[in-house]
Amino acid sequence: MALLKLVPDNTNIKFLRWQWPTTIISLALMIGSFVLMFTNGLNFGVDFVGGEMIRVTFTQSKEAPVPALRTEIEHLGYGEPIIQTFGAPNAISVRMRLPEGAERAEGAAEAMTKRISETIKAAHSDARIDGVDSVSGKVSGELGWTAFKALGFACIAISIFIWFRFEWQFGVGAMISLVHDVVLTLGLFALTQMEFDLTIVAAVLTVIGYSLNDTIVVYDRIRENLKKYRKMPMEELLDLSVNETLHRTVMTSVTILIALFALLLLGPKVIFGFSAALILGLFVATYSSIYAAAPMLIWLNVSSKSFVPVESEMDRQERLARERG
Repeated sequence: MALLKLVPDNTNIKFLRWQWPTTIISLALMIGSFVLMFTNGLNFGVDFVGGEMIRVTFTQSKEAPVPALRTEIEHLGYGEPIIQTFGAPNAISVRMRLPEGAERAEGAAEAMTKRISETIKAAHSDARIDGVDSVSGKVSGELGWTAFKALGFACIAISIFIWFRFEWQFGVGAMISLVHDVVLTLGLFALTQMEFDLTIVAAVLTVIGYSLNDTIVVYDRIRENLKKYRKMPMEELLDLSVNETLHRTVMTSVTILIALFALLLLGPKVIFGFSAALILGLFVATYSSIYAAAPMLIWLNVSSKSFVPVESEMDRQERLARERG
């Protein structure tokens, strides 16, 4: 029985022909992601901001009455609530920061949550309280800083590993590729305002791991071909290397996407953001290994001579002596 091949053996796509248009697109998307993160911000979950989050579903309504809820909760005197849809138009999350001194006053947070829940159910007979999450401000700050360090140290450690595994140019290319993938993934959450919590941090770390794996496969083939085809122009060599690894990349991506789309469409709402982050991350990681990591080697002056050992004067004299003898 013949093996399934999603990419024919004789595939010869000129990827590097589009390196400048794709670079411009990548830069534009990264800039747009940064703008969204600074303007819209990320919809941080209670894990990061601290406070109380109440999840409510209006069972008899197509859409949640967000403006009315905001007015009703503001009248309670706890401050302005953050109300956003949560998975469906009729499901929302109400996030409230803890009142001043709530951490010192025992039961203050529970009393606030109870009063808000009772107000919602009194004003809306079809309101169903699905759950309440509570995190103190101190704990949330520690979680946010720990998550930030995990992402940063992961990128740095990966780049150092590739530096020693290959050459410094490859480490720089991998770092830029990882930054590209992480920024675009965060940009998705700034655009859609899906909740950003610790499960999303886990998804981003998974994307970093996949991006590293895909980039190393491409870089390893590039290094092999640099030693094999010393006179081949660099752009042709990169195209050859990417095409030679394309069947592996496509097969891996397709099989993972099948599982991720099943989780996205059929899984519980609590992992919707996690699945969405992984799906986008998978696409951008595959894209960056071709259009970010590979062209970066050209811009960093990698050539077929980069891996040729430099001949010392003594070695040269010994070689000339052997040739004369």
